[in-house]
Amino acid sequence: MKIFKLKKILHWFSIILVSTLLSGCNSSLMNPQGTISEDQKVIILSSIGLMCIIVVPVIFMAIFFSIKYWEKNNKKSVYLPDWSFSKKIEFFCWFLPMIIVLILSILAWKTTHRLDPYKKINSSEKKIIIQAISTDWKWFFIYPFQKIATINEICIPINVPIEFHLTSYSVMNSFFIPSLGGQIYAMNGMKTRINLISKNIGVTDGFSSSYSGSGFSDMKFKVIMCNKSDYIRWIEKVKNSKNQLKSFEEFKKIAAPSVNNPISYFSNVFPNLYDYLTFKH
Repeated sequence: MKIFKLKKILHWFSIILVSTLLSGCNSSLMNPQGTISEDQKVIILSSIGLMCIIVVPVIFMAIFFSIKYWEKNNKKSVYLPDWSFSKKIEFFCWFLPMIIVLILSILAWKTTHRLDPYKKINSSEKKIIIQAISTDWKWFFIYPFQKIATINEICIPINVPIEFHLTSYSVMNSFFIPSLGGQIYAMNGMKTRINLISKNIGVTDGFSSSYSGSGFSDMKFKVIMCNKSDYIRWIEKVKNSKNQLKSFEEFKKIAAPSVNNPISYFSNVFPNLYDYLTFKH
């Protein structure tokens, strides 16, 4: 009896302990910093809420039936050996899930088209284009109109649409900034795009969300979200860097496999590097 009580105490203690530890986790996905990520949060919570309409009653009934028809309660239960059909049970088991699946299908269809990563964001502000090139294992960013480049850091002004053009110098990678929006793949010899926008000042993280080799877990980059004046100052800081990228041979040296790369700035980058990487195949 004492052993049973001890197991029960340990069971509840472990649940409380795990819940306490998990409460300290930071979820960027549930802390949106842009309009795209806000819409995605609503979709996630709406989907969970709809599925709970089915899941919660099932869990409740599993507990309720196990107590009601427990061996000690047999005197209270009714024995029906010929029972085989119940309209109420069939209704709840089939009709309600069908309705939920239909609603989820409509929700998924509409939001998939509304949040298409290729779809341009409506704004009175002129968009900024950033070319992102994944390598082993770092992110190389080019601001083509500013003629600068960085490694593992970007700066974006708030309330300004950002159009990312992506490709890969090596294997396929997944470009993901959870607090700003969804992820999209960067593939060798191919171009992809994703449109994002931030609305809050701060610093967040982006990373590669799919396995691409031994160093992928450290393939992270910093995203600085700031006002326009701070953005201009950041651009000037990069332009004052002594590092320059004048040839493709120099880029190949930078793109060589390496882990935990420090943030680097390049005041000049040779023209059309992004296009060269995609067209050389």
